[in-house]
Parts: sequence; C-alpha cells; structure tokens
Amino acid sequence: MNNFDEINIGDTLGPLELFVSKEQCRLYAKTMGMGEGAGRFTDDEAAKKEGLPGMILPGNMSLGLLSKLVTDWIGSGNAWLSRMSTTYRVPVQPDHTITIHGFITNKNADDCTAEIDVWMENEEAERLVTGTATVEFRRS
Repeated sequence: MNNFDEINIGDTLGPLELFVSKEQCRLYAKTMGMGEGAGRFTDDEAAKKEGLPGMILPGNMSLGLLSKLVTDWIGSGNAWLSRMSTTYRVPVQPDHTITIHGFITNKNADDCTAEIDVWMENEEAERLVTGTATVEFRRS
C-alpha cells in the first residue's frame, strides 16, 4: 500500500477474481446464525419458491468480499477502511466467478482520506453490487 501522497484519483484496485461455491455460501449463512427462513442462502429450491433464480449470497457476504478488495489494497500499512456502503442491484449467485473492481474517485488532503468506488461483476460483466469505501490514512 502506498502512503496518502502517492495515491491519485483514478488509481485502480483489483481486479480481484473469486469463485464462490454453494458450500461457502451455506457455511457463511450457518456461521452467521441464519437458520430458519434463510433458505434463499442455503437451498436452490427454497430460493426459487421466493422468486429467485436459485441460492444467493447473503448481502453481508457480498459486503465482506467488496471490503476484502479494499483491505487487501491497504495491507498492513498506515491506513484503515473507515466506511463502506453498498447497493445491491442483482442477486449474487454462488457457483459463479465474480470479479471485484475499484478505483479512487476522490482524495481529501484536509482529513487524509480517499474515496473509492467498488463493484462486483458476474461473468457477463453485469454489475451485481456497487459501493463506496472511505479509507483514512495516518498523517505522516
């Protein structure tokens, strides 16, 4: 990770390509305590009964994957992810490869922050989840 002075608007993060399996999705839902009523995250037939195309990733799982792109970029340097917001546009289905992208959209020297647009795409480059992250840097 670079320091604040070395980053520029337009710098890119990623892409990060991930294959998320149905088993990973089920394990996440179970670990997060999503028991009864969480069929959309654990079972294709239950999801289809809700009008979905099949199992989908829980929103917080998608949020975590988007956050990973930013925290991997930060590394163990002198910055931290202070805020992340997301918009869920299309259900994210497991057993597909997703690609996560990001780029710096704003840099504020007064508070040593950078704003980053992030998004998750499927194999057809359809944007499934979009978001914005704020990274704060320690002052040198």
